[in-house]
Amino acid sequence: MGTDRREFVRWLGMGVAGAAWVRPVAAWAERLRILGGGGGPEPQVGTSGQSSPVFQRFLRDVRVGHTRSYGALRVFWLFGGSPTPAMMVSALEEARARGDILITEREQATVPELKVENRGKSFVLLLAGEILLGGKQNRVLTEDMLLAPGSGPRHVRVYCVEQGRWAGRGNDFQAKGSFAAPGLRSKLMEKAPQARVWDEVNRYARRAGAASPTQSYQEIYEKPEVKAHLDVAEREIDHRSAPGALGAAVFVAESMAGLDLFFDAELFAREWPQLLRAQALDAYRLPRRSDSDEADSRQRVEDVLQAAGKAEGTLRSHSGVGQLFECRLKSQRATALLYEGLVVHAAIL
Repeated sequence: MGTDRREFVRWLGMGVAGAAWVRPVAAWAERLRILGGGGGPEPQVGTSGQSSPVFQRFLRDVRVGHTRSYGALRVFWLFGGSPTPAMMVSALEEARARGDILITEREQATVPELKVENRGKSFVLLLAGEILLGGKQNRVLTEDMLLAPGSGPRHVRVYCVEQGRWAGRGNDFQAKGSFAAPGLRSKLMEKAPQARVWDEVNRYARRAGAASPTQSYQEIYEKPEVKAHLDVAEREIDHRSAPGALGAAVFVAESMAGLDLFFDAELFAREWPQLLRAQALDAYRLPRRSDSDEADSRQRVEDVLQAAGKAEGTLRSHSGVGQLFECRLKSQRATALLYEGLVVHAAIL
C-alpha cells in the first residue's frame, strides 16, 4: 500500500474513532476547567524497552564546544558530525507569519487538544514548550511535532497555561516566541497532571512578581523588568558566537537547565532565541555564577550525552510525521523527534 494511501486510511480511522469520544472529552474538559483537576494528555501507545540506533548515531558525533556566560547562565555550544541531507523545515512562527500554518480550537473545544494544519510547501516543526496565545485560553504544546507540507488537519496535544479564562479572543492562535521555562517544560515531558502544570505556572508568576487576572503564563514575559533581563541575555549569548553549532546545553547557577540539539545548524539558530529566553527566566534575579566550575559542568554535559546514547525507552507515533523516542535517565528525561533517519530535534531536561 502506498504512503499516501496508508496516511489516508490512518486519518480516516482516526476520524471515525474520534467521533465516538468527542462528547466525553468535551465533558471532561469542562470538569477540568471548573474543578482544576484531571490528568494530562495520554501519549499514543508505542514500543517500550528498546533503543534508537538513529538517536545513538546522532549523539556519538556530538562534541561539547566553547562556553559563553551571562549572569547566572552558562551555555556550552554543541557541535555535530558531517552535514545532513537538506530538508526545508520552518519554525512555527515563521510558518504562521507566512500564513502557512493554522492552529485553532477544535469544532467542539476541549482543553487538551487543538487542531493544526500545514498548508505550506515546507515542513513545519512545532516544539514541546511553545506557548500558543488566543482561543478560549492560552495553551502550551506538550510534544514535538513535524508537519509535512499540505498535512491536512491534525490534532495536537496541549496543556492550559491560563487557568482563569475559557472564552473570547477568537478561535485561532498565535505565537510570540514565548516558551516554557525549564521547570514548566519538565512537567510537559513527564506528562504531568494539568493541576501540576498550573502549579508550575503560578510558581513562576510569583517568582517574577507577574500576577495576572487569568493566571496567564504569558504575563511573565510581558513584565518590563523580565523583558529587559531576557533582552540582555539574548544579546550576550548570541548563537552567532558559535557558527555551525547544532545546539546548546544550558546551566542556571549550578544546575543543568536543559539541552537541545537540532539536525541543522540554521534551524538551531532560528529556534535558539526562544529557547534561551525560556531558560533565562530561571536565571532572573539570581546572582552571577562563578567561572571556577567550568570543567565540572563540561564533564556533566558529556556524561549526560553518553548516558542518553545508551538509554532504552519508548518509540511511538504521533499526529505528525516520523516518530518520537522517549527515555528516562537517572534524573532527567530525553526525547527525540525522528524522521527519515534524522534526529530533527532532541531535548534533555
